[in-house]
Amino acid sequence: MKMSSFDFVIIGGGTSGLVLANRLSEDPGQHVLVLEAGSDHYDDPRVNTPALFLTLLKSEADWAFETTPQTADWCLRRISRADLLVCSKDGRYEDPVFVPPSKSLIDSWGSLGNEGWNWNVLGRYFAKVYSSAQPSFAGGSPHPIRRAWAEAFEANGYLMTSNPLLNPTVGSFDLLSSIHPEKKERSYAVSAYYHPIKHRENLKVLTDAVVEKILFDDSRPPKVILAAGVFQSPKLLELSGIGDAKLLQRQGIQVIQDLPQVGENLHDHLVCYISYETLDDISTLDSLIRQEPEAIQQAMEEYATKKSGMLSSVGVYICVFLPLVNYLSGDSHDQLKEMLRQNRPTADDQRAKIYHDVAEKAILDSKQPSAAHFTAIAQQILPVDPNSSSPAGPVPGNFISFGVMLSHPLSRGSVHISSNNVSEPPIIDPKYLSNSVDIEVYARHLQYAETIASSPAFNKILKHPLRRRDPASDPTDLEQAKNYIRTSAISQWHPGGTCPMLPLEKGGVVDTHLRVYGTRNLRVVDASSIPLISTANLQATVYAFAERAADLIKEDHGLRS
Repeated sequence: MKMSSFDFVIIGGGTSGLVLANRLSEDPGQHVLVLEAGSDHYDDPRVNTPALFLTLLKSEADWAFETTPQTADWCLRRISRADLLVCSKDGRYEDPVFVPPSKSLIDSWGSLGNEGWNWNVLGRYFAKVYSSAQPSFAGGSPHPIRRAWAEAFEANGYLMTSNPLLNPTVGSFDLLSSIHPEKKERSYAVSAYYHPIKHRENLKVLTDAVVEKILFDDSRPPKVILAAGVFQSPKLLELSGIGDAKLLQRQGIQVIQDLPQVGENLHDHLVCYISYETLDDISTLDSLIRQEPEAIQQAMEEYATKKSGMLSSVGVYICVFLPLVNYLSGDSHDQLKEMLRQNRPTADDQRAKIYHDVAEKAILDSKQPSAAHFTAIAQQILPVDPNSSSPAGPVPGNFISFGVMLSHPLSRGSVHISSNNVSEPPIIDPKYLSNSVDIEVYARHLQYAETIASSPAFNKILKHPLRRRDPASDPTDLEQAKNYIRTSAISQWHPGGTCPMLPLEKGGVVDTHLRVYGTRNLRVVDASSIPLISTANLQATVYAFAERAADLIKEDHGLRS
């Protein structure tokens, strides 16, 4: 197979790669090749059954990347298996919830220096994704958590009155899931974007195809689009000679383009849960968490025969985007402003400064969310202090877990090659909570989760006084809340930003048309080129990002839409 026979070569058959493959092959005059390192698992029940996606962890479908030890003063433990920044080989096990970003978050992309990237432009691509990916409201009959959640936030003025899919602001809303509304199976890029058009003669997808590097010559090469993900895209750029020249020379790699920002700017959402015991008549997924044989057998039979029951969803039904400042006392507000001032980067570090300005605005603005809160209808097993009485595994009883996710982390890490061998995993150092502002904002949001759980709306769901699964999760004291986060927060698997779309002088790797600076015919289109990760789950944003990128590529090359 000659690469020159293809107009476009897409490296990576995950979410963004298959969106691009679908849209670029709409023009029958364009021949598109997709190279995917993973195997074809389209008929695998672990992929298609909504609640089984976690069984793919540490399987043949998983890159199983781990972070470096997070051992600085801000973190009380090394990163363990529970905290893996896992990455599937083709997007098969993204958490199957479909969350729109806040409108203000997308608008911030434009304020970073990316003209043409704002909600007015990108909003219509989200609408396009909703019809193509076909998400649904999962879970069968309405769970009482939906009503309690809505009542709680209606009482405090944070029930989102606008359509969260078309005008997402602050407030609570019901979540869509990446579950086909009729088939009741996982909807993901392979099923939504590839299988309906796999018959196209001008589209070729190769699985088990590992790309070692990108070659640059003066012949007529195909147009290459890197869509290998937040860890693999910067790795392949560096292996191909694009990155920090000093790093490349140490690894014996010829420097094609000195671009030191490749692999920098890694940021991710941490999530921390407080699990509260429910009243006895509230349905939860705890029997599956405890792997009770009878419950598993019943769930499997119900899903196989009716496509319903415990395996038909992941039990995450509702969410709220919340600001912070309305819940701070005057002293706390002043303290937070002072901490932001003390941590403001110098003008010399343009990239850090522009990100700090965006986060500061969101944190101090009552009309912008600084965290996402949600619930899961089961206890969550988190890392614990081994010298404490905290339970390390599942416990008896039924629980609802209140999750808190920091939407605008200021901490930045990196991902870089460990050698010039493609089979070696990259070095991933997210530097979680390394910016002291993050833990201050996070701890206060965790405290507010307890306020939600204590509200009258939850009297018919949770046992009162509140019974926490882990005694250490009591967030009443601010310092205790911080320690609990340091001990028990884990990655929510939303990393991004390692090849960011930014002006070159501000630390960018790609321009607003996703072209790699200093190259011809090379683009990066995936979560790595998203300059600032979404307010919550990243899946819907990556879909829309790729849809917009496809139109830009068509425009640049005069292709038929």
